[in-house]
Amino acid sequence: MGQVMRWGMAALALAASPVLAKPAPLPEGARYVALGSSFAAGPGVGPTTPGTPPRCGRGTLNYPNLLAARLKLSLVDATCSGATTEHVLGPWKEVPAQIESVTAETRLVTITIGGNDVNFVGNIFAAACEQATTPDARCQKWRDIGEDVWKADEERMRRIVREVRQRAPEARVVFVDYITVLPPKGTCTSVAISAERMKQSRAAAKRLAKLTARVAHEEGAEVFRFSAMSKSHVPCSVDPWSNGLTAPSGDGIPIHPNRAGHAAAAEGLARFLD
Repeated sequence: MGQVMRWGMAALALAASPVLAKPAPLPEGARYVALGSSFAAGPGVGPTTPGTPPRCGRGTLNYPNLLAARLKLSLVDATCSGATTEHVLGPWKEVPAQIESVTAETRLVTITIGGNDVNFVGNIFAAACEQATTPDARCQKWRDIGEDVWKADEERMRRIVREVRQRAPEARVVFVDYITVLPPKGTCTSVAISAERMKQSRAAAKRLAKLTARVAHEEGAEVFRFSAMSKSHVPCSVDPWSNGLTAPSGDGIPIHPNRAGHAAAAEGLARFLD
């Protein structure tokens, strides 16, 4: 009897569960707002977009621009290099809060954020400095990131989704997680850091990807797992989508996606949104 009752309750729960319909195609000219840090802004990926605040470095060939051109969307690029979740939710000196670009007419919002909150790229550079015979004057020390910092990062990421939902109820909200910039195992000559620091940085990247996916799932957003798509295109690979500790002129900056990486993100996103 108890088993029959459990089956009956399970059936009722299934019947009560909402069936998520496939999102409607984005109409041509729809307002698209891109939020995020340098991994979305694309500093050095092509010329800087006219009118960009100097600190933000939005490249004309970043994935928001490429995606907007591909899908014929009206882009508002609010991304900014160095931004944290706090700079999405509030102003950063002369740069307005990125969230202010989200209006009721917005139909698509992409978000690439959270890495700077936990000093992901900063720690990779710090690890490289540890290996240098004569460290650069700009070198900073490795920062151990506490649980309180990770928790605050997650809480603000959740707030971003909720704020977007409130401002643009009809928008698709898609997290684009961070491109993979480290090899899945071993070391990489293009990212010359110790094996221990590589292990720690790789763990931070995995944690950030899991955090992003969890926030997206629990807050009713979507996630485009660019970290997974790019894992075989790290700086030491045959076809790199990101730069190591150096970067060619006009093709991004160190430890960031290059032109090929942004193009791959835009192409993958276009398929994801279809």
